[in-house]
Amino acid sequence: MSGAIDLRRQAGDASGASTRTVQRGARTAPSRAHGTGRTGVPAVDPAVEAAARFAPISLEELIAEAELLTRVDRKYLVPIDQLGALLGGLGSATRVLEIQGERGSAYASMYFDTPGLLSYRLAARGRRRRFKLRSRHYVDTGDAFLEMKTKGARGATVKERIPHPVDAVDELTPDGREYAAIGMRALGLDTDAADALRPVLRTTYRRTTLLLPDGGRATVDTELAWEGVDGARLDTPRLAIVETKSASRPSGFDRRLWRSGIRPDGISKFATGLAAMHPELPSNKWSRVLRTHFAR
Repeated sequence: MSGAIDLRRQAGDASGASTRTVQRGARTAPSRAHGTGRTGVPAVDPAVEAAARFAPISLEELIAEAELLTRVDRKYLVPIDQLGALLGGLGSATRVLEIQGERGSAYASMYFDTPGLLSYRLAARGRRRRFKLRSRHYVDTGDAFLEMKTKGARGATVKERIPHPVDAVDELTPDGREYAAIGMRALGLDTDAADALRPVLRTTYRRTTLLLPDGGRATVDTELAWEGVDGARLDTPRLAIVETKSASRPSGFDRRLWRSGIRPDGISKFATGLAAMHPELPSNKWSRVLRTHFAR
C-alpha cells in the first residue's frame, strides 16, 4: 500500500509472541474469514476444535446459569499451540455456547476515549476509579450494545450496558454520550469529558465461550486484531486470550492453567493494544506483557 510502513517480527519461541504487523497511513478492513493462509495460522479455530466434544448450551441457558455481570476476571495469554491440551483437560461436564449451529462467534468492539486518552491514562496509572467505554457488536447475530466497565471494591469488575444501534457501532449517539456521562459522574470524574469522547481503537476476534463444571465461565479469543482510527493495525495470529470469570474463588480451569505454568497477565485489549501500537504512550503497567508477547 502506498505510504504504509509495514513492520514484521517473526517469533519462533514458546512464549506466545507472534507475528506483529503494524501498518500506518492506510486503513484496512479486518478480515472475518477463517483459515487466512498466513504461515503458522491454523486453518480451523483451535478453540472450536478442542471444544467439539462438549455438549452445547444456548445463550439463554448460559445467562440463566452464570450471567456474572459483577465478577472477578483473570486473563491469560496463551500460545495457540497449547490451547488443545488445555481445553482437552477440562471435565466432560463443561458446556460450550452454540448459536445458530456455530461454536465460535465473531466480535467487533470500538473503544472510545478523549483526545487526551483519559480512560487509557487512568488505567496506565492504576487508578481505582477508572472506566472503559466501548461498543460491542455481536457480528453473527447482529446485536450491538454500548458497555461501560468500571473497577469496584477489591478489584471486582462491574459491567453495565445499554442497547446500541448496529448501524452506528463506531459512533457515540446522544443517548450513548449521556449514558457515558452518568457513569463518569458516578466515578467522580468530570462529566465534561464525556462530550469529548471519540472513537480510538477497534478490535476484532473470534470467541468461544465455555460454562465450566464449577459454575464459572471462560472465554477463548482467537484471530485477534487491533485497528486504530489512524490506520495502524496489529495482528497476533499465534496468540489467544483466555479469560476466566467467577464470582470470587479461582475456577478449576484457573488452577489447570497455573499447573501448566501459565499465570494471569495484566492485559486489556484496549490499553495493551493501544500501547503496543503506540510505544510513545506510558505503558509501565504492561511492560512485561508487551516485552514478552508484543515485542516492539
